[in-house]
Amino acid sequence: MSTAVQIKEECWGKRSFPSIQQATKWIQERPVKVCVHGLLARSNKPRKHLDGAKEEDIYCMLMLKANASVYLTMLFSPRSKFAFKFGHQFRQPNLSLYLTISIRDLFHPKREDGKTTMVFPSGPRLALPALSSGLRIHPAATGEDHRNSPHQVFVPPTTVAADHMRVSWITDDRHVPSLVEYGKVSGKYDSAATGEHTSYIYFFYTSGKIHHVKIGPLEPDTVYYYRCGGIDQEFSFKTPPAALPIEIATEWTASTLAHVAESNYDMLLLPGDLSYADTQQPLWDSFGRFVQPYASKRPWMVTEGNHDIEAFPVFHCHPFVAYDSRWRMPYDESGSASNLYYSFDVAGAVHVVMLGSYADFNTSSSQYKWLVADLAKVDRRITPWLVALLHAPWYNTNLAHQGEGESMRQAMESLLYRARVDVVFAGHVHAYERFQNESELTALVQTRAYDNKANPCGPAYITIGDGGNREGLALQFDKHHKSAPLSLFREASFGHGRLKVVNGTHAHWSWHRNDEDDGSTVGDEVWVESLSASAACGVPSASTKVEL
Repeated sequence: MSTAVQIKEECWGKRSFPSIQQATKWIQERPVKVCVHGLLARSNKPRKHLDGAKEEDIYCMLMLKANASVYLTMLFSPRSKFAFKFGHQFRQPNLSLYLTISIRDLFHPKREDGKTTMVFPSGPRLALPALSSGLRIHPAATGEDHRNSPHQVFVPPTTVAADHMRVSWITDDRHVPSLVEYGKVSGKYDSAATGEHTSYIYFFYTSGKIHHVKIGPLEPDTVYYYRCGGIDQEFSFKTPPAALPIEIATEWTASTLAHVAESNYDMLLLPGDLSYADTQQPLWDSFGRFVQPYASKRPWMVTEGNHDIEAFPVFHCHPFVAYDSRWRMPYDESGSASNLYYSFDVAGAVHVVMLGSYADFNTSSSQYKWLVADLAKVDRRITPWLVALLHAPWYNTNLAHQGEGESMRQAMESLLYRARVDVVFAGHVHAYERFQNESELTALVQTRAYDNKANPCGPAYITIGDGGNREGLALQFDKHHKSAPLSLFREASFGHGRLKVVNGTHAHWSWHRNDEDDGSTVGDEVWVESLSASAACGVPSASTKVEL
């Protein structure tokens, strides 16, 4: 097989090179650096990711070089649908992306004299010799949905009063209206609401039509039946109760979700890293379909994680495009300027603050100023419980992700402490850990800390990043870590947590370990007393106007 390469581009003119190596060297010296990295033969093809190619397909690999530390490699065929592979060299040189697209929508292959010329929309054309390799390509991830059928349906509350819900879903057909019909009897929809829709483009991927429709006012602790876009498929959800008790679940994945569903929870909180798409946009669709049976029935409230950022220097500089487009949270209703941080009330007694570990958090930032204002509005006589979620933990004795939440802790911990936040949940570290301050004066084990010291007026810090992920568990803890004396329980096992708020003063926390037989067992549990019941801690209320 010849390795001769011809490159055409309007500014460069036509050039021929006797080898790929010389062509690569020449292109690497150009201002716009597009490098022919080589033709894929049987010996070096990524067999795992290529399934179903025809022998006459032609493959080539390109390397787009943005700067000394960024590389993108594209694996493509001039026919049908297949997977693009992107790899970049940052701190994770093995991170890859696979996008399923139709190559004919992007390039215009022309076959002539045994060569196929790939015409790029923006310029360079590569003339490559035909390659009969018998490679197989990955089939398109189109799923089984009809184009107008709703999929990836979920229902987060939209207001701090929790009497409205925002129904979100996606359709492939862009003519489907953003309409939700709903009622309290199956098949009988006596109310309807319309909303908005959006979509986004990420490299060669274009999302479906993403619908967001606010419905309500709704009655608490009530089952509603609904359908989306006028399609007959019916869904149902249950609104949270208006008063305590209430049960909140954390984390997900297949076996974990099954265990969570068995608990008859009222709301699920997820502290970031939703789909683990890591720029592989079809995985957002897969994730949405995967969680739909659960997220369409109970409110799911999420905040962002590092795997949701999906920004590339030079090529795609805007972070959280998929996250913001797909998972619309009630940020505007809570006075926030960003979908990355917001708050809401549940059961009239719990105020939940969702913080953004990957949004600016210094004292001059919008998030910091919003948090000050949000916490100042909470009257603990009316709302006795105050809970916060974020992604990167502020307290962590696991060897994984050491110190990644420290800057945010230094900036914001004092705000949560002065507001007497009861519990702070975090993710990121793929293990479970609970920090503590045991009091001999009470039978309760208070999991509280502040400024790296035991403090009975500080929040309870719980890392619950063990719901399940493709990266596996973070197995090693540092017994000599400065926070180790505060760490009461830590274990690297998959599982989920449940916070049952029983009344205005007491809640029961339990962590459930996934068992090998697909069951779950309680691995850790503790009663938590709300700081609103503590005279010693001087819990602020709206009436006292305590300076945060």
